[in-house]
Amino acid sequence: MYIGKYELNSIYNVDCVEGMKHLPDQSIDLVVTSPPYDDLRDYNGYTFDFKHVAQELFRVIKIGGIAVWVVGDKIKNGDRTLISFRHCLHFQELGFNVHDVMIYKKKNTPFMRSNAYTNCYEFMFVFAKGKPKTFNPLKTKTARSGAEKLVYNKKSDGINKKVMGLLNEEKTLTNIWEYAVGLGGSTNDKIAFQHTAIFPEKLAQDHILSWSNENDIVLDPMCGSGTTCKMARMNKRNYIGMEISAEYAQLATERVGLVEPQLF
Repeated sequence: MYIGKYELNSIYNVDCVEGMKHLPDQSIDLVVTSPPYDDLRDYNGYTFDFKHVAQELFRVIKIGGIAVWVVGDKIKNGDRTLISFRHCLHFQELGFNVHDVMIYKKKNTPFMRSNAYTNCYEFMFVFAKGKPKTFNPLKTKTARSGAEKLVYNKKSDGINKKVMGLLNEEKTLTNIWEYAVGLGGSTNDKIAFQHTAIFPEKLAQDHILSWSNENDIVLDPMCGSGTTCKMARMNKRNYIGMEISAEYAQLATERVGLVEPQLF
């Protein structure tokens, strides 16, 4: 099956700005990506045309679709660039709703500062084109469940009124997600570390499960080592990956090829 000129479940060596021009309007259900922000890594010398990337994303995402944008800030001479906020505001100006500002917390971050607290997070901006058509909330067990007296109708006088009710066995996760990084954390695929910056497979999977359904189309326009495409394949979603570096495109193709296609 093709979407525009692209066969589904394939990775293409192409500049994503040019590549997305060959996708039809409103053809993508979900985008999960992390751009090469702030020149924090050397991506084989390629540059990042943020405004045109964002513009094409807005065009190709379906009404009700989601773009998950994982981004952080460089700290230079004690000053944060705040490029993450600039990105977020620009997406909003384009017409996206800032549906959520989520935190990707790293369990074992090595980046320590001598005169400030250790930075252990990046933002995961969840941009929606209109009202999200899909939300499959991830759950966690509650600390306790069963019958208990619960507070209700608390007013400004501060008096607690209680009535018997049932506590749920599960609750929806908060919007701070914590992952280990590095080999065994981000992934067990040693091949992935030929890329200079990967994000955890579970991060990609959690967003894919949250904002899409089986057979939906997931795009990663800057797919790097192929994490998003791999997790889409493992969770019965269709995918398209774009990567400007021929080396990384080949790496991503080889990595995703290690996963047996799931039966639809």
